[in-house]
Amino acid sequence: MAAQLTDPWTLGSLRVPNRVMLAPLAGIGNWFVRLQAKRYGAGMAVSEMLSSHAIHYRNEKTCTEMLKIDPREREAGVGGPVSLQLFGQDPQIMRSAAKHAAHAGADVIDLNMGCPVPKVCKTGAGAALISDPDTAVEVARAARIGSGLPVTVKLRSGIRPGDESGFVLAQRLVEEAGVAAIAFHPRSAAVHHKGSPDYELVARLVQALDAPVILTGGLNDAEGISAAFESTGASAVMLARGCLGNPWLFAELTASRRQAPTRREVLAELHWVIEQAVAHFGAERAMRYLRKFYPWYAPRLEDDRERVRSLQESLQSAETLELVRGLLDGDHTAAARSI
Repeated sequence: MAAQLTDPWTLGSLRVPNRVMLAPLAGIGNWFVRLQAKRYGAGMAVSEMLSSHAIHYRNEKTCTEMLKIDPREREAGVGGPVSLQLFGQDPQIMRSAAKHAAHAGADVIDLNMGCPVPKVCKTGAGAALISDPDTAVEVARAARIGSGLPVTVKLRSGIRPGDESGFVLAQRLVEEAGVAAIAFHPRSAAVHHKGSPDYELVARLVQALDAPVILTGGLNDAEGISAAFESTGASAVMLARGCLGNPWLFAELTASRRQAPTRREVLAELHWVIEQAVAHFGAERAMRYLRKFYPWYAPRLEDDRERVRSLQESLQSAETLELVRGLLDGDHTAAARSI
């Protein structure tokens, strides 16, 4: 019988309670974003990408803030393993960074070999490693040896449309570096998130690879995710942009939730995010960080486009979190003070 998204599966020596994961979200995926996904049913969550150089050289912010794993991420009934994603092109530095990440409490090391952002690629990391497969294999091997943990790699299909060098690299990573699973985004690095993902290529990789394939890319709604999971034969799915402001998507896939969240649920969740951000960053930094979240949640709070626009403008210009909370709770006095 075909696997279901709610079935457990094995990643290296680890048991993952279901087949729905949170993808690494650059600049976003800290401990409380991972915890949020797990509260709603994600079986595993991956951190935002962390610089192996910053970890190796003990950058204070990276090592004390970005490597943080909250104990609640592993509480019974919340979720499975925690994966920390690293990027870098130097095998020796990667080996050191992976060892430190393991000491920080990671269960899995994920390697970013798919990021198309120029500032990452120009260092030889991210998607640039697709064009340097020998180095990619050495980096993955170093991460596995340094950490002693299962290593996964997040890959693009290639550098340019029609290029399948990522498909070829995936096989080398498993066969030569001992990678435990491949997270495969079937779009080329050149197109970023444009165009349709090539799910047929994922199905081919599933057949060719002697390791689990995790599907990512273009997964935005429960019906489409379920269909892509079934058609590709992937071992799991990894949600990225589709779950921003919508943690209920995890519940749709793992707990058969059908109804859209109520306004009260959306408000409660956004207030929860604000609380965690303040605890993590302090109020001043949280104010800046949270501005990226409001556009994801505001459309779920209002059904009129003009009211959504007005609310977003007020949230973005609010100078204190007291004003933000007042705006969300309909405090018109607070709203007036934010203008």
